[in-house]
Amino acid sequence: MKRKILPVLLLFIGLVYLNNTSLLVKTSKRKPWLLAHRGVHQTFRMEELTNETCTAQRIYPPEHEFLENTIPSMEAAFAAGADVVEFDVHLTKDGQFAVFHDWTLDCRTDGQGVTREKTMAELKQLDVGYGYTADNGRTYPFRGKGIGLMPSLDEVLTRFPDRSLLIHIKSNDPVEGKVLAQVLGELSETRLERLAVYGGDRPIAELQKALPQLRVMSKATLKKALLSYMAFGWTGYVPATCRNTQVHIPEQIAPWLWGWPGRFLERMDRANTRVILVAGAGDFSRGFDETEDFKRIPAAYWGGIWTNRIERVGTLNKNKIK
Repeated sequence: MKRKILPVLLLFIGLVYLNNTSLLVKTSKRKPWLLAHRGVHQTFRMEELTNETCTAQRIYPPEHEFLENTIPSMEAAFAAGADVVEFDVHLTKDGQFAVFHDWTLDCRTDGQGVTREKTMAELKQLDVGYGYTADNGRTYPFRGKGIGLMPSLDEVLTRFPDRSLLIHIKSNDPVEGKVLAQVLGELSETRLERLAVYGGDRPIAELQKALPQLRVMSKATLKKALLSYMAFGWTGYVPATCRNTQVHIPEQIAPWLWGWPGRFLERMDRANTRVILVAGAGDFSRGFDETEDFKRIPAAYWGGIWTNRIERVGTLNKNKIK
């Protein structure tokens, strides 16, 4: 009996290997593309970082003048070689979407209170560079330089009509998903193809329901996609949870995915799903921010790469998303 089982087991293992090895995948002419997190922005120390940390108070000494989530920073990111720019949105008191990272205004701006409790006109009056300091408050190099720079989502969409953008809903409020669906629903199918949205489970669920053709992602959708693929991907089958979406793959998890990298990318491409590789375990938006970091990326990888320093690494890639 053992003599019969062993050959069958070895044959099965061999077939699984052949079905998932990237060695048999035709070398792609496509190159990795770059996603600029928050555009060109002031980066900060990651040590002992929590969700409550005011990152504007721990920036590195400035090397440039750009502030995150502003139109100038997005323009600079595309000019530096970004294929996609990511930015954050909050629904305002008067039903618009403000492009801003923080839940409250106190850290970065000269305002106070909850961002979503203000009107867009009130947010426009703020100095978004007010709270940045690299020397524990001795100097504030961007005070007075960020007045009126907080854009609305409409302004960003108008300024970049043909660019690829990743929108981050910062809340878990389902109403934001419904309102965003109304805004994006007025765009053409061609424009929607260049957009993707991620965020809280509840708003993303509403957005996915209203605009099923739009690529969306939340922790819930990503978890379902990865678990289902790990369960069935060895067969070559791509589950429905992995189709027509976007997946952010932590660097430490990637090698455990069936067919990584070439076969996996090939399967996701056929399923109309975009893959973005994030650094480390994926915590706190860690990216591939230095030239040395790119040495860790497999040569056969041609998906998206998350970076916080597009101004440093943008010249490594010059192709655009097709």
